Amino acid sequence: MSSVDTANIGKVYLVGAGPGDPGLLTVKGAQALAGAQVVVYDRLLDPSLLGLASAERVFVGKERGRQALTQAEINRLLVAEGLAGKTVVRLKGGDPFVFGRGGEEAQALSEAGVPFEIVPGVTSAVAAAAYAGIPVTHRGVSTAVTIVTGSEDPSKGETTTDWSALAKTGGTLVTLMGWAALPGIAATLQAHGMSGDTPAALVQWGTWSRQRTVTGTLSDIAERGKSAGIGAPVIAIIGEVARLREEIGWFDRRPLWGKRVLVTRSRTQASRLIELLKDLGAQPVELPSIEIGPLDDYGELDQALTDAAEVPGRWIIFASVNSVEHVWERLRALGKDARYFAGATVGAIGPATARALRERGIEPDFIPKRSVSEEVTAELSGRDWDGRLVLLPGSAIGRDALAAGLKKLGANVRLVPAYRNARPEGIEEKARAAFEQGIDVVTFTSSSTARNLVDILGADRHLLESSAIACIGPITAATAQELGLTVDIIAAEHNVEGLADALTSHFSGLTHDQSGFRLSPE
Repeated sequence: MSSVDTANIGKVYLVGAGPGDPGLLTVKGAQALAGAQVVVYDRLLDPSLLGLASAERVFVGKERGRQALTQAEINRLLVAEGLAGKTVVRLKGGDPFVFGRGGEEAQALSEAGVPFEIVPGVTSAVAAAAYAGIPVTHRGVSTAVTIVTGSEDPSKGETTTDWSALAKTGGTLVTLMGWAALPGIAATLQAHGMSGDTPAALVQWGTWSRQRTVTGTLSDIAERGKSAGIGAPVIAIIGEVARLREEIGWFDRRPLWGKRVLVTRSRTQASRLIELLKDLGAQPVELPSIEIGPLDDYGELDQALTDAAEVPGRWIIFASVNSVEHVWERLRALGKDARYFAGATVGAIGPATARALRERGIEPDFIPKRSVSEEVTAELSGRDWDGRLVLLPGSAIGRDALAAGLKKLGANVRLVPAYRNARPEGIEEKARAAFEQGIDVVTFTSSSTARNLVDILGADRHLLESSAIACIGPITAATAQELGLTVDIIAAEHNVEGLADALTSHFSGLTHDQSGFRLSPE
């Protein structure tokens, strides 16, 4: 180790990001990212992991035939940033020490006198197999597993791997980075005595929502993979454990597996729907057709809140989480808190809105059974509304059906804007690109998302004809139909959980073959 002044030196964390599913990042890895000043990251990472760090980002990804930086350049970069006094996370796919060259980076840091820490990650050799329903060891089947790089093709000359010994181990053999060399690997193993009937499986993009699995035998697995269009990144699992996929495969047998679902909800609201879709096996495609933003002028909202403060018997009805959040911000700006609602009756349209109020210490007095404005009005019709003040904060372009219904009941309704809906910049190109890649289902969570997407597509609105249309409720569905769209799915419960349930029911007729590919019902 060289002699350096350690007074102002930083630290480098070599963090394993796992094989793809961001949920497989370790807690310690997430903590390291949260404290990073610089993140040096690889290609095969879920982009959401980068969002865990408020840091400078440096891409150093490599793939066969191309690389942003050589390994020597990456080593020098880590050393330089560490010596500059920075906290650095070197974010690597899988585990840093399983064919990740993390050992080489640690050696370079040690030699330069830069403090470092290893944060192990979940290796694809185990995780991709598990997500395909294949345990790499199993009692009575395999008591050993060997992980080997497939970057060397044993059929093309010298190799540092003893394939003769591997052919006789009798356990499970997992090859990483071996797609190009797979035919040579399979032939070499058979030449050294491994039976061509040995079960084998290929897992492409293991643990990602686009994971694909092909099964076969050692003698035909390369050809089966080629016929199925398999390509890198892929791992091969060779051994009797591959048979177990038929019995315990799970990841690619979920009800929405492989479905590309367009999520048009604003980014700030989309997280729960995206989480549900991923849990069901879908590939969410984020395309927020609306963007929730602040008003240019809060004068009307501030005045409405001030005027209503002392009115006895007043109602305040929140129709969305957005309305709760923006009203709360204005109350704080006016020097008020939850005590503002003393003496008021508070309504919340939908369970998510109710949760947002409870998080702020307000228990809603009224939560309708259904979230359709007309049905909310009907549910409230038995109360005395004569001259009663009702404050309805919402979108600047929001639908006023509830306001109209309450006015007919005799209420003094004040419909006031609390936030605005706008079109995200550059959304037109993103929309066309999404449809070019294929969209199975388009989801609309409000009338404005439907109108905005149709407007965004413009002359290309015909692209919607090739996708199923799913709406969060009948009002949104009616808007979509008015726009000339055919609505295929309407949620019974008008929230994102209900929308996910409706999608599941719609596609429940799909089955899967043993390779994980979807088959339409006969």
